[in-house]
Amino acid sequence: MTAVSRRAAIGAPAALMLSAGACGAQPTGPSGQTRALVAYFSRSGNTRVIAGQLHRELPADLFEIRPARPYPEDYEQIVAQASREREAGFRPELAGRVASLSAYDVVWLGFPVWGQSVPPPVRAFLAAHDLSGKTVRPFVTHGGYGLGDSLSMLRADAPRARFEAAVSMEADQERRTMNQVREWLAKARPRATNP
Repeated sequence: MTAVSRRAAIGAPAALMLSAGACGAQPTGPSGQTRALVAYFSRSGNTRVIAGQLHRELPADLFEIRPARPYPEDYEQIVAQASREREAGFRPELAGRVASLSAYDVVWLGFPVWGQSVPPPVRAFLAAHDLSGKTVRPFVTHGGYGLGDSLSMLRADAPRARFEAAVSMEADQERRTMNQVREWLAKARPRATNP
């Protein structure tokens, strides 16, 4: 498992491609190339950037995993909702499905770690699509706490897929920014004076 900082994420797809080449021969489509899909879920955009670069450089088709009902914009509201959903084992309805997953040999699966685990929309994607016999290459972003149980959860949700080593990248800018603003406000607020 490879871990890289957010700053290194720009060069991450090259590392992802190198690991792909080291994995041995893959089934190929009519053009002699592996038929690949990049499926990703992204809330803040970190995972989306990586997915877009993989889409361009592999080349591969691109599919965004989106819940039918979008999550709130507010970070703390999302954290609270995701925690409730995770504890309940909730899998939201998705806005769409891959029309013909059977056309792909390899699925690059990207998502941010939510609460030390796989976000509910990604679990819903795995429940809605049969990945039997597919090679799955996870690329995962996280806020500094690592992968948690996300890889074992993926394997449990898609037991007949072949999982390759995940690439994980720290991408905690949003949380870091919020903490910096809180610290700044704590210093900037006028202190109450005693009479």
